[in-house]
Amino acid sequence: MSAIVLDDVLKRLADLPSLPAVVMELLTSIDQEDIDITVLAKKVSHDQALTAKTLRLANSSLYGLQVRVTTIQQAITYLGFQTTRNLITASALTGCFAEGRCAAFDHKAFWRHSIGSACCAKVLARRVRFNQDYAFTAGLLHDIGRLVLVSSFPDLYQQVMEYRAANDTYVQDAELAVMGVDHVQAGMALAEHWNFSDTMRMAIAFHHDPGLPDAGLLATIVHVANAIVHALDLGRESDDLVPAVSPVAWTALGLNEECYLQVFRETELQYEEITMILMG
Repeated sequence: MSAIVLDDVLKRLADLPSLPAVVMELLTSIDQEDIDITVLAKKVSHDQALTAKTLRLANSSLYGLQVRVTTIQQAITYLGFQTTRNLITASALTGCFAEGRCAAFDHKAFWRHSIGSACCAKVLARRVRFNQDYAFTAGLLHDIGRLVLVSSFPDLYQQVMEYRAANDTYVQDAELAVMGVDHVQAGMALAEHWNFSDTMRMAIAFHHDPGLPDAGLLATIVHVANAIVHALDLGRESDDLVPAVSPVAWTALGLNEECYLQVFRETELQYEEITMILMG
């Protein structure tokens, strides 16, 4: 099979795993405020696995609650609707793609990196006074296009991974060389298909190019978080390359060296626990 075009990706989107209906509802409503929370809490609690994971996250050190929450409704009360919605989304997403279709693609390393990026983006967002929930979710989803490509074209993606190893290059360059489409385009297609909010779409679209005019602060945060997590090697991927950080993004966050050292520490501390919950 030779290189593909974006149209091939779009045709395969319908075959991808579908998220639980309640999660789809959450994703499409991310910019709406007037949602009946009681109804939503009830819907989520019908999915026991999802509820259990979400509550473990709510009770994790990520949020440092003084009380223990035991229901989705309580989580909403103590953490707020936005935060709970993002936890439910994170819990659902990490379990919805099948693994093992492409031998060279390390599914666990992928999620370790994504969860690390989510934790780091949240820590960075707090420092620059940006919405931490958006940052966490965007960090988690920034590379989701890789799962789209692996799930839809496993044999081709095997070649991508072999090309990357042989040429010691970035994943994105290997994807373009072998497939003619990269994970940013595939991620955008999925974001459209799953009705992600514009905020999320922008973060996925520009996380490699935060210096472009329309990129926005969220893409900048995710871009820096992504680089930090590669540098800390949280994904534990063999021969992982650390991407260059855009000077525009680095300057835009305006953090000093001491701040960054604290960001590294906090990210590593939270990462272990969150990974255990989301991948356990």
